[in-house]
Amino acid sequence: MIRWIRAFGAFCYDFVVGDDWRVAVAILVAIVATWLLSLNHLPAWWVLPVAVVAVVPWSLWRARRRDNQS
Repeated sequence: MIRWIRAFGAFCYDFVVGDDWRVAVAILVAIVATWLLSLNHLPAWWVLPVAVVAVVPWSLWRARRRDNQS
């Protein structure tokens, strides 16, 4: 059972964090910002799409730059 729990935890970590932990942190910040805005009864629907539109090109730019340096 412990082995199964470890394997599941490793899968979840790899699925959420993946290759770049910075993307996971940025999306987590966006989720928290969405939650905080909704708690204050402010429109929050736009936070996650804006975060994704900003984070994906940033991640691709970083990966491209890393590949060019090696």
